[in-house]
Amino acid sequence: MKVTEHIIKANGKTQFSFEILPPLKGQHIQSIFDNIDPLMEFKPPFIDVTYHREEYVFKEMENGLLKKQVVKKRPGTVGICAAIQNKYAVDAIPHILCGGFSKEDTENFLIDLDFLGIDNVMALRGDAVKSETYFKPEKDGHAYANELVSQIENLNKGKYLDEELLNSSTTNFCIGVAAYPEKHMEAPSLDSDIHFLKKKIKNGASYVVTQMFFDNQKYFDFLSKCRAEGITVPIIPGLKPIATRKQLNLIPHRFHVDLPEDLIIAIVKCKDNKAVKQVGIEWCIEQSKELQKAGIPILHYYSMGRSDNIRTIASKLF
Repeated sequence: MKVTEHIIKANGKTQFSFEILPPLKGQHIQSIFDNIDPLMEFKPPFIDVTYHREEYVFKEMENGLLKKQVVKKRPGTVGICAAIQNKYAVDAIPHILCGGFSKEDTENFLIDLDFLGIDNVMALRGDAVKSETYFKPEKDGHAYANELVSQIENLNKGKYLDEELLNSSTTNFCIGVAAYPEKHMEAPSLDSDIHFLKKKIKNGASYVVTQMFFDNQKYFDFLSKCRAEGITVPIIPGLKPIATRKQLNLIPHRFHVDLPEDLIIAIVKCKDNKAVKQVGIEWCIEQSKELQKAGIPILHYYSMGRSDNIRTIASKLF
């Protein structure tokens, strides 16, 4: 079922969803199930599965020269999605990136998803690889998420890269895209960011999931600006509870979001990470309650591979 259909079916009730990471290469898929199992009692309509592109490392050879080696630390997105739908009878939403994909790769990836009966995809540009300062698209790949959305929408209309195909079947993907209440780090302004969000929606996106935020007012202000600009699709808030003191510095640096002063002070006062985790849970519960009260259709949680704190939060809300 499409995300938009889940929202309609819920008839105004706020739903719970979450995102998981594929396990590191060499780990068993049971590690994924162990994190999903405790959350199933809250009846998530869908589960997002992130996609991690290849990374490059340079290994020194015996002659002293460096050899470039491609590594993929978290493979398995498509297989995990198929396993989730088979085991839990819940919609799985794979992330699909511009980075690391040619247009042909993208088309074949989407065909596989269609054959598996996957109804939703999350279309993202993706980040630059660690060895590059700025994002660099693949040769004959997409540079921007709106281009990726267009290709997916073309498949929904039966338009493939090979225009000579006869009697080509149509896909029926519901396309999600990302948004940034505090603007994308590369955007010159929030207004510019919203301009490109509108472009993604015009090209075929049906819903939006936001970057994490810790101040609900930033989300409400962003929502108001989007509605004023004529964006009518669901804008689902992304939430993450802080779990360690290290994240106090890591999250603003990595995700370019601000932390409220009250939250910072509460974490600084904590004696250890156990106390930090409790502060993070309580803060996220209060965020969630306010969003629920505002009638937000779905609250989406970034689990980052762990479900215990997400379960504690969900138990107070759903």
